This record gives sequence, structure tokens and C-alpha cells, in this order.
Amino acid sequence: MYQATIDLTNCKYLMELHERIKTGLCLDEGYGRNMDAFWDEINRNIKCNYITVKGSKTVSKDLRGTVEKMSKILEKNKQYWVHSRCPFDYEFVD
Repeated sequence: MYQATIDLTNCKYLMELHERIKTGLCLDEGYGRNMDAFWDEINRNIKCNYITVKGSKTVSKDLRGTVEKMSKILEKNKQYWVHSRCPFDYEFVD
């Protein structure tokens, strides 16, 4: 199992959030830095099957909606792969 951690602790800005996603998932410069690109990466491109998201409750107020969308995307990906040989899971740790 390949695991990755996205640390959002005290994240204040949208581009900072996407840089942390890029770093946590070891993505290359081609990462689109938006939630559609996040979906594409976790669903098709990375070999990670377990993602831990840290510090989501410490992000700025402006990012809370983005973190909620991120959570929904992670859940969608979990449901997408639930019956595969390589199931996906995630957790939020605060």
C-alpha cells in the first residue's frame, strides 16, 4: 500500500493549498492546481491508495469550502474504487 500525507496545517491561501497537495502527493509541475486536477490525479494518475489529510480544521476561513470539496472528492474516489483490487481510502486527522 502506498500512503501519502497532505499537510494543510495553518494554510491560508488557495495556491498554497494546491502547493501542499502537489508536495504531499509528489506531483510534477503539470498539476493544474484546482479541484478538477486534484480529482484527475487521485483517480487516474497517482499510485497512492491511502491519503491522510492533516490540519484541515486549521485552514483559513476562505479555504474551508475548498477543504469540504476536497473531502467530497476523496469520498467519491473511495466509492469509485470500492470493488477494485486496489481499493482507495483516506482520513482527516486534526
